[in-house]
Amino acid sequence: APGTRVHASGVPFADPSGDRLRAWLGIDKETFYDEARIAIVPMGFCFPGLDASGGDLPPRKECAPHWRDRVFAELPHVKLTLLVGSYAQAWHLKGGLKPTMTETVRAWRDYAPKFVPLPHPSWRNNAWLKKNPWFEAELLPHLRRRVSRILASNSSWPGLTRPPSGRASARSED
Repeated sequence: APGTRVHASGVPFADPSGDRLRAWLGIDKETFYDEARIAIVPMGFCFPGLDASGGDLPPRKECAPHWRDRVFAELPHVKLTLLVGSYAQAWHLKGGLKPTMTETVRAWRDYAPKFVPLPHPSWRNNAWLKKNPWFEAELLPHLRRRVSRILASNSSWPGLTRPPSGRASARSED
């Protein structure tokens, strides 16, 4: 679900989390926001509000079941889905979800090539990133290569100015 800054802007990942996510992917803003190449599909389309300590509440539980399957049906050419954060991981990995988000992300090879689980790129995960140097050393180089190959292979859609159904070829979730 979008945080306060993103909610105010109306642009997903238009904050430092987005800067970090784009760095993880090795792509610029123009590519990231090119809807013919990347779809950003949140777990919830609305800002869920703040908790008592001023942090963002989790995505509302009724949102995803209401619309996710219909949205994904319109994205038949997806080559890679980034599962950004534990809510996206829980939704997509159901029976294959590990006991913790760290274990799920560490097991990223088990979910490839369709999914890559990621921690949320929020500053709140700085301590997690420091405690898990394998993430930057192992997962991110793989992710950057994979994203680069996908974007290069989909740089043009023969006979079309946009992908079939006008939909993106990769998507990121929050």
